[in-house]
This record gives sequence, C-alpha cells and structure tokens, in this order.
Amino acid sequence: MIVPIKQEAELLREIQSVPGEDSRLHVWWLGQSGFLLMHEGSCLLLDPYLSDSLTLKYAQTDKPHVRMTERCLNPDVLTHISVVTASHLHTDHFDAATLIPLSKVNSGLKLVLPHPIISEARQRLGESEIELLGLDAGEQIEVDGWQITGMTAAHNVIQRDAAGHCHCIGFVIRRGKYIIYHSGDTLWHEGLVDSLPRDCDLMLLPINGNEPQRRVAGNLNGSEAAALAKSCAAKLVVPCHYDMFEFNTVTPDEFKTACSRLGQAYEVMLCGGHLIID
Repeated sequence: MIVPIKQEAELLREIQSVPGEDSRLHVWWLGQSGFLLMHEGSCLLLDPYLSDSLTLKYAQTDKPHVRMTERCLNPDVLTHISVVTASHLHTDHFDAATLIPLSKVNSGLKLVLPHPIISEARQRLGESEIELLGLDAGEQIEVDGWQITGMTAAHNVIQRDAAGHCHCIGFVIRRGKYIIYHSGDTLWHEGLVDSLPRDCDLMLLPINGNEPQRRVAGNLNGSEAAALAKSCAAKLVVPCHYDMFEFNTVTPDEFKTACSRLGQAYEVMLCGGHLIID
C-alpha cells in the first residue's frame, strides 16, 4: 500500500505550523479529490474522503474498492476548518464518515454542495450540526472569505433537477489574489472552457479517465486534463482522482507527457504533500 509522504500527527503539525498571517496559498493533497486550502489562517476543505467507508461497503461485492493509499489524516483531529465542499453525492466526494467526525471538532461547519442533493445529504448526515449551503452552476456565494462559484460538471452527463439545478458541479474559488478551479468529477463538455476563468493560479483536475468496464462514471483522462489547463492558460495544474482504489486508477504518466508536450506547467503531488503558491 502507498504510504503518504506525511500523515497523521506529522501532517497535522505541518498544517498547524503555518502562521495565520501567511498570505501565500497553501495546498495539501489528502487523496482522491480531497484538498485542503489555507490562506491567511483560513481553511477550505475540498471534497474530502478520509475514511474506509467505500472499502467496507463494497467488500463483499463484485466491485470491491480496494484501497491503494493509506489514509493521511483522521478527520476528528483536523480543527480550524470552517468550510467544506461536496461536488456531488458519490461517497468519495461526499463522505458522511469524514464529515460527521469533522463537524464534531469544528463548530459551525458549513458544507457547500449542489442544490439537488441537499435532501439526501441531510439524511446521510443525520443529527450532525453542519450548515448546508446550496450552490448551482453560475451561482456564487462567499463563505468566511472564500468566494465560491459553481461550474457545470458532466459525470458522465450534465444532470439537472426539475428547477434546472445541476446535480454535479465544480468550483471556481477566489480568495485574496488567488483563483483556483476544482472540477469535481467531470468529462470535457460543451461550454466548459468558455465558462472557466483564464490565468487560474491553480487547477485541480481528475485524470483517471472514462472506462465503461469499471462500471462507474468517468472523468477526464491525463491528456484531457492537460489540454483543459492549457486551454484556460492555467498557471499550474495538479492531477487528482487516482491511486485511491485499485479498480479505478491510472498512473500520472500520460498527464505528465501531455503537459510537457503542451508546455503546460504542472505539479504531481503525493498524498499528504504540501504545495505553496506565491
């Protein structure tokens, strides 16, 4: 099993050691599509999966979710989190086994998620005291200094409810001078490039691809992620959504090759790894 470059107490000490006045953007990859962003002492947690809930759920089925990478951090020790996102209902992005313990050590926790999944989300979260904030593609909210705009995501298709709200979204995040795009799970779709800002400081994109034989909804592959970042003139792109489950992963080799060919700046992080953008 892959061991995170830093995990548990060591990783927590690193996170807690960043001075509150630090105006640089700090980024940690927590595995799958989970990232922790920190700026001037404020933290935003993106789509965290910090449990073994899927491995346990599918253990006795014909689609076992065998974990490849050890968990990097126990959610019940991660404090000073005010805002979390869940881009859609799939458990590796909306994990009650992560969110409920997180809420117990972070009073007033707010969860930003698509409008159509709020009812199901509340059922999964039970009596936990998490404030649910609905967001749609094209809609913008500001939570504790983080400006978050919803982006349409196709996983595998663009699904909308009767009111036209998207079930799956990505996020364009602005804070201070920084612009970050976290796509959630998505394929390339018409209008995606035109809807995104140019010169993002950081794009966080899945690279595991779309393989129907896996029997799960797909994502961008490595070449598509590199091309999307290049099309949007991203200053840096980081790949994610791989090395978590044996049946649904790839290596980052295709992504790295494509970025090099296109002249797109990239960084391949390790789980538990720390990136500073200045």
